[in-house]
Amino acid sequence: MESPALPPLGYGLGLRRQHYKEVLATQPKVDWFEAISENYMDAGGSPRHYLEAVRERYPVVLHGVSLSIGSVDPLNRHYLQSLRRLIDDIEPAWVSDHLCWTGVDHTNLHDLLPLPYTEESLSHVAGRVAQVQEFLGRRILLENVSSYVSYTVSEMSEWEFLGEVAERADCLLLLDINNIYVSACNHGFEPLDYLEGVPPQRVQQFHLAGHSRNGEHIIDTHDQPIVDPVWQLYAEAVRRFGPVSAMIERDDNIPPLAELLAELEQARRIGREALQERVA
Repeated sequence: MESPALPPLGYGLGLRRQHYKEVLATQPKVDWFEAISENYMDAGGSPRHYLEAVRERYPVVLHGVSLSIGSVDPLNRHYLQSLRRLIDDIEPAWVSDHLCWTGVDHTNLHDLLPLPYTEESLSHVAGRVAQVQEFLGRRILLENVSSYVSYTVSEMSEWEFLGEVAERADCLLLLDINNIYVSACNHGFEPLDYLEGVPPQRVQQFHLAGHSRNGEHIIDTHDQPIVDPVWQLYAEAVRRFGPVSAMIERDDNIPPLAELLAELEQARRIGREALQERVA
């Protein structure tokens, strides 16, 4: 495959309940919104009303946190059925989740846990992605997670594992630029090596977010503005991957919408300048 099958959407924001009414009233300069799948899968009432109203005005993508594609538990059919119903109702531009596991023995640990980067794990995950895509009737995007521990049994780098999963399962990738930076700081690898190791034709979306420092570690908290090193890494990503859809992800300490729109304009400017350098 020479390029992603899905056209880029531009610059987006995470859809958060604090901004529902303002988004609908002002219709800000946002190209698209990303909605957390689990917030709307089995919910009616106000959340679904606002999601459907936003969908009437903007493209929407769905982003999940509970697929647990790396677990050894059987795939959750109830979850997949609920997700497919939501997809049918909302008709998102695409659907994503995380390359991780979130629990075992039917217990959800409510965290996005990294995988061992081994051939056995690779084969297991690629097979499960193929099952999910067949059930949903569409390709999905997988996102790299931030990590704070590593496995001694790993046989390859994270970026090699990520790219190989995408190739074997024929899925696409959501590159979280902040997660690359966080994991690089925590594990001591070079973030540019990560970018260089990911197959460009598989990258469909970028996440941009903030983080917090906790002693010697950086925690992916999504509750702070984006820092300069992450902006710089984003510029490098655009130079390598081109005009990939990018969005601002804020999950806690939610600021006024105007602050996120200003951050989004910064992303537009950095992306535009990096694209100009890419073609120069």
